[in-house]
Amino acid sequence: MLADTLTRSLVDVLERPDLRVVAAGLMPELDISLQQPFQLGENLTAGQESPAGRACLKLGEPCLRNPALAPTFLRQAVELFRLLHAGADARLASFAAARVAALFHGLDTNASCPLPTELAICAGDVPRSEILLDIWNSLKLLLPEAPEFTLQDANRLQPILVRLWPVMAPAETLMSSGGDSRLAVDPETGLNRYSCSHRPRPWAVSFGSSTASSLSERGFGGAEAARCAMMNALLSKQDPDLVQEAMVKNARAGIGGHYGLPEDAVLLSASGTDCELAVLALVAAGTTRPVSSILLAPDETGSGVPLAACGRHFAADSACATLVGKGELIEGFPADTRLIGVTIRHSDGTSRAIEEINAECLELARQEVKAGRHVLMHRLDQSKTGLAAPDMNTIEILRRELGEHFSVVVDACQARLSPSRVFEWVESGLMVVVTGSKFFTGPPFCGAILLPEKLRNRLRSLSLPVGLKDYAHRDEWPEGSDENALSTGHNIGLALRWHAALAEMDALFTLPDDTIRYRLESFMAQAVDIVNRCPSLTMLPMGQPVDDGRWDAVPTILSFLVDDPLVPERPLALEDARKLHRWLNADLSPWVREGEPALLCVLGQPVPVPHPLLDGPAGALRLCAGARLVSGEPSHAGLDESQRLQRECGDARRVIAKLELILKHWNVLLDANPVPRYAPFS
Repeated sequence: MLADTLTRSLVDVLERPDLRVVAAGLMPELDISLQQPFQLGENLTAGQESPAGRACLKLGEPCLRNPALAPTFLRQAVELFRLLHAGADARLASFAAARVAALFHGLDTNASCPLPTELAICAGDVPRSEILLDIWNSLKLLLPEAPEFTLQDANRLQPILVRLWPVMAPAETLMSSGGDSRLAVDPETGLNRYSCSHRPRPWAVSFGSSTASSLSERGFGGAEAARCAMMNALLSKQDPDLVQEAMVKNARAGIGGHYGLPEDAVLLSASGTDCELAVLALVAAGTTRPVSSILLAPDETGSGVPLAACGRHFAADSACATLVGKGELIEGFPADTRLIGVTIRHSDGTSRAIEEINAECLELARQEVKAGRHVLMHRLDQSKTGLAAPDMNTIEILRRELGEHFSVVVDACQARLSPSRVFEWVESGLMVVVTGSKFFTGPPFCGAILLPEKLRNRLRSLSLPVGLKDYAHRDEWPEGSDENALSTGHNIGLALRWHAALAEMDALFTLPDDTIRYRLESFMAQAVDIVNRCPSLTMLPMGQPVDDGRWDAVPTILSFLVDDPLVPERPLALEDARKLHRWLNADLSPWVREGEPALLCVLGQPVPVPHPLLDGPAGALRLCAGARLVSGEPSHAGLDESQRLQRECGDARRVIAKLELILKHWNVLLDANPVPRYAPFS
């Protein structure tokens, strides 16, 4: 990709993982005689490249003079090349590329590096016609042949840009939309509130798939490919609503395909918590009785799930960019919904026996139905620490006994299940909630509900709560759903996040089940040994899924407590465990001068676990195996299976070594309180 004459700083720009994915197949060259940032070659027409196999893209002297702007100029050049190569109108493509580059710049740098005027204008609202005409004088210099552009042309183009402006954006910008405020990227750190990025972050060692993951280059490529297809269709003057609807439906079809289900069996939702609202809406609409939600391990599911399970707003904002009142009843949801929690741990933090949990679920469900209520049982598979309950035999007993007054949703948000098992559950009449953001290591905030056929057939007759408009769009639901309760428009961020996750699912499920199982077993066996060998860590019992030969019998969440460095006989309390979790993902080199302080490490966020030596809960960190561990990443190219396993296990040792380094320098880090970063300082 690199010309020999490029400076080191420009080489670094072109080798960045995000730009490497975006510019895949292009080979820009440097021409220091070129006074503009870049120029596309004379022979650029749809489907044509230069004879040498290089793209007709030259970077100019401004890229050397101002290296901080070089990534922005390259992003603009690649976007313009792709759009023109697909046959887009040069004027429309130029403004779209300027808009994408301006938003890219906002994510990538700070205000000390101002944009050129023509790009800065495109970072805001759609420019007026006369402003479009003015900045065209700069944009046309980047084209091999600039078409005429008059004020009359600008007047015609401006309304088109108004309609397309919101989706003329980089994939990483779009993926941070269509959820609540937890998706917002902190410009100081480059990470969202999950300490994740929508850009590839290959230098970070990541075993945090029980919470969330930054995108891999593969996942980023999946989202970028979907975005490019959308942009090409939009700029070829196809109907914008149909184009965006197609992207959402393609995501639903892709999810269904992996589970052996049709598109209309898949209902998209911005997160696993949003899925809870949709499930309650479906169940409440199908019964005349008040609903009792029996929720397993409310302290080991998402923090907003208990509110959502009662039909209440679970955050201050919603997936449809609406400000809402957290804790307030959502319009149309029944006020008499009852939430009943069933714990899966004793007060000392040890796991309850499954027989005990089963018995409690049986008693509660029978009691609620007898009282004239409809029971919605949340079967958990798995909790944040890998536990599952009640067992499926208990579910079947209740289905037979309670009949139409009993509904079941399997909370499989961790997605640590064989697709064949999920298919069997859906075929038997159960709803199943999955996400692309846990085991599959897609970006945070991509949920889906898999609907059984009987429920799909009833959808047209169900009147849904109108308050769903704050959380769901029509194209996310199967055809025939109550349109009065669903928003028009499209959640492109949600669709792109799922396309990123689908790229990981595609890579995983090309492998045979026995290969998936072998790789998971091999890694987890060594991971258990690594944790057990560390004297500062105490491993919690792992869940033991039913083993009928499928790969999901392998427990893939390893939870452990960490000794408090100030009081070693007790574990870290939850808040201190959260500090440790943050510092693992931070560059500690300014404060620590030994080991690998700059290594960025991601584990699953601490889960509150009761402990007899603490007034409040301890915090259990989690080392997890995700889909990428099985399918590999681009950085694994050239390694055979054994070498890849050794590398993953070596990375797990590096994470534990940094954890011990933090404990050793605890008091220094308490004063400094480092924050996670997208990349190390160096």
